[in-house]
Amino acid sequence: MKKVIAISISLLCHACNTKDESPIDKPQADKEAQEKLIKTYLEECAWQYNYISNMKSWQECIDKGLEKDSTIAYFWQQKAMPYYKAKKYEVGKPFLDKAVQYDKRRYLPYRGFMKCIFSKKYNEAIIDFEEAIALYGNHFEMDHSYVFYIALSYLQLNEFEKAEQLFDKELPRQLKEYGEENIHHIDLFYHGIAKFELQKWDEAIALFDKALAIYPTFSDALFYKSICFLRLDKKDEAVQLMQLAREEGQKGNTINEANVIYEFYPYQIRW
Repeated sequence: MKKVIAISISLLCHACNTKDESPIDKPQADKEAQEKLIKTYLEECAWQYNYISNMKSWQECIDKGLEKDSTIAYFWQQKAMPYYKAKKYEVGKPFLDKAVQYDKRRYLPYRGFMKCIFSKKYNEAIIDFEEAIALYGNHFEMDHSYVFYIALSYLQLNEFEKAEQLFDKELPRQLKEYGEENIHHIDLFYHGIAKFELQKWDEAIALFDKALAIYPTFSDALFYKSICFLRLDKKDEAVQLMQLAREEGQKGNTINEANVIYEFYPYQIRW
C-alpha cells in the first residue's frame, strides 16, 4: 500500500511538472464534454456488452463516441484492448497507436507493456519504455517499473547481461525508495532468471528464495531453483524441489499477474 501511494503521488507531481508531446490541456469545458462522451459511449453503451461474446456492439458504441470526438485517447485504448486480449495484435495496434498520439503520457508506457507481454515485440517495447523514461522518468505500469519491462524484454532477446545489469540497479533502487516489504516477487523472480541464464546458480537461488519468502508456493521459482541445485550437483535437493514445484504448479500456483489469464508469461512453466 505504501508503494502504491508513493507511486501515485510521484506520478501526479511529475505529470504537473513535465512538458511532453501530448496535446495542450483542453479547457475545463472541453474536459467536461469529453467526460460526458465517455459516460455515454463507454459506461452506458460499450461496457453494457461483453466484448468476448459481443465485440460488434462494443466497437459500435466506441465508434459512435469517436464520431463525436476522435481525440479522446481512452476511446482508442478501449477499442484496441479487446483485440489484444483476443490475440489479434495487428488489428488492435493502430488503435493503440492513436491512444498514444492523443495522450502519450498515459498510453506510451501502456503500449510498451502490451508489446512486451501481449504481442511479444520486445525491441519495440524497449523503444517505448526508453522514450517514456526519457520524457517522464522511471514510473510504473501494471505494478512494475518501466526498467523492469526493458530488462524482461532483454531476457526474451537472449541479452542476459543487459537484463542482469538493469535488474542489479533497479531492485536496490526500489528497495531504498519503497522498502523491502514493497518489493514485488515477480521482480525478484525475473532477476533470478537473469542470474540463472548466466549460470550464476547461487545468486539465482538467493533471489528465488526471496521471491518464495513472499509467495511460498510459487511453482515457477521452485522449478528454476531445482534446476540450480541440479547444476550444483545437489541432486537430492533438486529432486525434492522439482516434486514440490510440480505439485504446486498443478494446483495453479504459478505466475499470478492479472493478465496471465490472457497471455503466458516469459519463463512460465506449463504443467
